[in-house]
Amino acid sequence: MWVKKQVKQSIASHLSVLTFMRIALSALLLLCLVPEESSAQMFTRRFSGDKQKRLPKYDRQRLHFGFSLGMNSTTFRVRNVENINQYDSVFVIDPKPQMGFNLGIITDLRIGQHFNLRFIPDLSFADRKLQYTLRTFDTLGVPVLRTEEQKLESVLLEFPLTLKFKSVRINDGNWRVYILGGGKFMMDLASQSKIKTGDNEVVVKLNRIDYAYEVGLGFDIYMQYFKFSPELKVSFGLNNLLVKDETVYTQSINKLNSTTFLLSFHFE
Repeated sequence: MWVKKQVKQSIASHLSVLTFMRIALSALLLLCLVPEESSAQMFTRRFSGDKQKRLPKYDRQRLHFGFSLGMNSTTFRVRNVENINQYDSVFVIDPKPQMGFNLGIITDLRIGQHFNLRFIPDLSFADRKLQYTLRTFDTLGVPVLRTEEQKLESVLLEFPLTLKFKSVRINDGNWRVYILGGGKFMMDLASQSKIKTGDNEVVVKLNRIDYAYEVGLGFDIYMQYFKFSPELKVSFGLNNLLVKDETVYTQSINKLNSTTFLLSFHFE
């Protein structure tokens, strides 16, 4: 039953992301089909403020740079072995998301009126936890359940390449909405995949290399001297990160993939 619940939760999360992206894409297409002057008139009634268009020549630049600060929430998608009951002591494996932060450098290439190609290499500090519910026996031989946690710390070098699809500038040209999608390569500098541990030391090891695809949504807000962009992005790892050993902590898992939610603040 627990496995079925995890599968349903995974499917539901993917469907919710797809639904979210379809709605965002439909809104963007509508905005892109409307001329910039008309879209400004549409939104002026609802958004009041400075009528002066800030940074009017900004979007004419072919290439520009900036920096990014972000907060991440990282967890795992756990796929158990087909018959987890063969590992008598393992009852449930539950991933627990943890908070971390990102620091990145932005390189943005304008390739059209509505499209930009973005490369934002960053350093990500990410923590993840696996909570194991183990079946043991007390002194009278009665089965009891206890929990153990494995905390997995990672320092990731990330190299994402994304395509940004943006609307026209609205509300007198001082902000716009965009969606993006792409992929990234990651290297875990804190990986212990090749480090030998002691006989009594239990460590769940992760592979050093990972790949992921990602989608996101954000807003470009044009300030007086720079552009500020809050952005929410989710990435799904493709590589199996688990390094198998002889303990029940890894033998009961078939695949371990990463999932990351990232809230970024871009300054360009």
